[in-house]
Amino acid sequence: MGKLISYLLSVLLVFSSNGKNIPAQTQRTPVKDTNIILMGDVMLGRSVMTKSLGMNDPPYPFRKVAERLSQADIVFANLENPVISNCPSSDSGFKFCADPKMVEGLKFAGVDIVSLANNHILNYGKEGKMETEKILSDNGIKWVGDGNLETVERNGTEFGFLGFDFVDILPKDSDYQLIKDSRNKVDVLIVMVHWGAEYTPRPTEIQKLIANNLVNAGADVIVGSHSHWVQPIDYINEKPVFYSLGNFVFDQPWSEETKKGLAVQLTFQNGKLINTDNLPIYMNSFAQPDWVIY
Repeated sequence: MGKLISYLLSVLLVFSSNGKNIPAQTQRTPVKDTNIILMGDVMLGRSVMTKSLGMNDPPYPFRKVAERLSQADIVFANLENPVISNCPSSDSGFKFCADPKMVEGLKFAGVDIVSLANNHILNYGKEGKMETEKILSDNGIKWVGDGNLETVERNGTEFGFLGFDFVDILPKDSDYQLIKDSRNKVDVLIVMVHWGAEYTPRPTEIQKLIANNLVNAGADVIVGSHSHWVQPIDYINEKPVFYSLGNFVFDQPWSEETKKGLAVQLTFQNGKLINTDNLPIYMNSFAQPDWVIY
């Protein structure tokens, strides 16, 4: 009888090890990470456009970086120009626009969402801004910066995106309220801010104060643009603040700092930031970034 009981117990042990009979709490689906790449200033007008279209190659600015970008789950950038039909060709000046063909580059690089909250989006007035929004939407690219929250769901996590232009104005109570309301609708809220002074290596004290207020309002990640130079990374209540990622695509080859830039890959697991990778770029070729390999 003892041998029979031992045999039955061994059979039961083998049977219970079958995946269909493992207790529910041990049958867990592996958690898939979500990778988000943040980019700095992308300007597809002026000389960037004339060179790209002159080569009949609208994706030219992204040729060396698209493979890595397109592997991310979400790519978020600041688009520093309106996109309009009949955009005049120009290699100088500070009134930017890009031909709709240049959107092919954004799609080629896998850009999912852009911020239009910057000091150049109204270079061709409200009509130009509205046309930009329509062209982007028609091409499957989301946009923020008009007081609108955009969301993207990946791997069971709802990511929210907002854009603000604080170059010439300070945040209003309504801006902070928008962040609070948006944070209640998503698992992770990423806020892109156009701010600070151009061609400077560090954020201002006002930027630091604003960043603190944005985090307190509910921002999980702050990513800055406008300075055209890479600036320091800070953490406020364990929330990353990238004061400026510098240029990513721009026709400013006249200095080393404006040819440098930084993309950042954020890795999330179940809505929690678990890793941050800095991805420096350098525009060795005109307005065409490439990854810096150390």
